[in-house]
Amino acid sequence: MTTVNPFYLGSLYVFISAAAFAMIPIFALYAYQSGVNVTTLLFLRFLIASVLFFSCFLVTKSFRLRLTRQQLLYLLLLGGFFYTLQSMLYFSAVAYIPASLAALLLYTFPIYVAILAYLLDREPISRQTVTSIVLAMAGLAMVLGTSFGQVQIIGVVLALGAAVSYSLYIVLGNRVVKQISSYVVSGYVTLFAACSLFVIGLAADGLRFSFAGSAWWAVLGVSLVCTVLAFFTFFRGLALVGSTRASVLSMIEPVVTSLLAALLFADRLSWLQMLGGAIVLVGAMLIVTTREKAKVEQSG
Repeated sequence: MTTVNPFYLGSLYVFISAAAFAMIPIFALYAYQSGVNVTTLLFLRFLIASVLFFSCFLVTKSFRLRLTRQQLLYLLLLGGFFYTLQSMLYFSAVAYIPASLAALLLYTFPIYVAILAYLLDREPISRQTVTSIVLAMAGLAMVLGTSFGQVQIIGVVLALGAAVSYSLYIVLGNRVVKQISSYVVSGYVTLFAACSLFVIGLAADGLRFSFAGSAWWAVLGVSLVCTVLAFFTFFRGLALVGSTRASVLSMIEPVVTSLLAALLFADRLSWLQMLGGAIVLVGAMLIVTTREKAKVEQSG
């Protein structure tokens, strides 16, 4: 019986996660058109996901897993602080700068992940990793078609803040999934994110539930596909490939979003965008195909 290589399996999980996360703008657009605001959508997204995860815990008896205070603190930081902060900063940045520039700045996070993973976890930064990051960033710039006209510095700062927050989220998550199953991590992260957004929504009077009934399919879509599936597969892949590689592989996400937008909304992709998408994929595949080189060099 042939066993699947853990690295390739982890890469597949991360690709599935990126494809699921890539559908967020699609579902969000339909939700906004039906009267759902950002805070309400994010709160419902994590509330529904956490209910589903903990319902599964009750059925499978996973809720009996004992967590230490340190583990609970890490999970609170992951969901209640870093991921919530990243979401709020990113959505705020879009109000000041073009969405394409905000996305490009957000996807500088693999650079910070590589640096943090090296400093904190001693993950080696190989030449192939650096090349992959450079290729992926160049490809993203082509896919997103970023214009740097009329840029407000506050938007740039907010987007970069989102990238740093997401980097800390990934590096801390990499430590947590080595101690707790990705299944349980996903449940607690979504729960703490829902609690944080509920508090933020109440404080800012941003929770509004008087939206059209047609919005619920989009809310359920973003909860099931972009949260339950995306979180579980991301943490599962993170445990198998490590934080730096997972962050680079995740950079296919905006490419998938662009393709979905072209299919669903008849948005035309230029030849430059298609070339950029191909370059992003090359950068991601470079990580996969050269995975063993660093280990060989170290063992030698």
